[in-house]
Amino acid sequence: MNSYNKVTRVTYLVLLVFALAAPFLGLYPVFVMKLLCFALFACAFNLLLGFTGLLSFGHAAFFGSAAYVTGWFIKSQNWTPELGLIAGAVAAGLIGLLVGMVAIRRQGIYFAMITLAIAQMVYFVCLQAPFTGGEDGLQGVPRGKLFGLFSLESDISLYYVVLVVFVGCFLFISRIVHSPFGQVLKMIRENEPRAISLGYNVDRYKLLAFVLSAALTGLAGSLKTLVMGFATLSDVHWSMSGEVILMTLLGGVGTFFGPVMGSGIVIALQNLLADKVGSWVTVIIGAIFVLCVLAFRKGVVGELLAFRERRRNAAGRNASSQA
Repeated sequence: MNSYNKVTRVTYLVLLVFALAAPFLGLYPVFVMKLLCFALFACAFNLLLGFTGLLSFGHAAFFGSAAYVTGWFIKSQNWTPELGLIAGAVAAGLIGLLVGMVAIRRQGIYFAMITLAIAQMVYFVCLQAPFTGGEDGLQGVPRGKLFGLFSLESDISLYYVVLVVFVGCFLFISRIVHSPFGQVLKMIRENEPRAISLGYNVDRYKLLAFVLSAALTGLAGSLKTLVMGFATLSDVHWSMSGEVILMTLLGGVGTFFGPVMGSGIVIALQNLLADKVGSWVTVIIGAIFVLCVLAFRKGVVGELLAFRERRRNAAGRNASSQA
């Protein structure tokens, strides 16, 4: 176990060094920032699905609503970017609290459909509300100055802000999962009646997990608005909820790095193929997803971890037989 943890830490350290050097290795900063925003979105969704066992079809509501809130406060109220990000995350968390109080009363497909229905209501509000810009969305959102001092107009400056936020949130999610609270979430995922029989208030744990996931999702949407400079209806559309499910399943549900890998694959394919095949990029990504489900049911990272576990178990059996 110690060697496994050591390898994992070294891998994360190498990836962090690569991320720090990415702008100087020829990678387009805006592309990497967009990838990090969606990676955070997928990690937040994975906290709910992978570690709590709750499938939401409406997470775009939190992503898109936070994007609009941040864009409006920064553009119309002249808020600094850090306050806009906080406002977006808080707004998403409050919406998550309201949605969760209704949705967690049901399980399985009924839970998923309630989240989808409420997300469609949020989409309608974003379409009709006067401050959202309707079908045009919020355009020309300025990046502003961090704490009123440091300009974020440079892609490099904003990149490192986004990277710090992503790494902080990734560590925060890891801490949640490894905490006693996270262990209860895993127990609820594996055997909810057992958790109830042990005296845990399951609904309270699920509601807190839902709110945390919604707030982190909102932070991802707020970052995306800051990076791209706009918030549109596509951010709150139901297809965005499907996209984050695809990212999570493709990378590996219930793994830490799986959602990051899945979001990287999807965003990279969209970026590489959009100009070449147009709308057919959706078909190609769908075919890759079907192939992954058939050949790698645990996702890319999930299958790699399972393969490594099988090798370690086989080595342990061989060692015991020789002894």
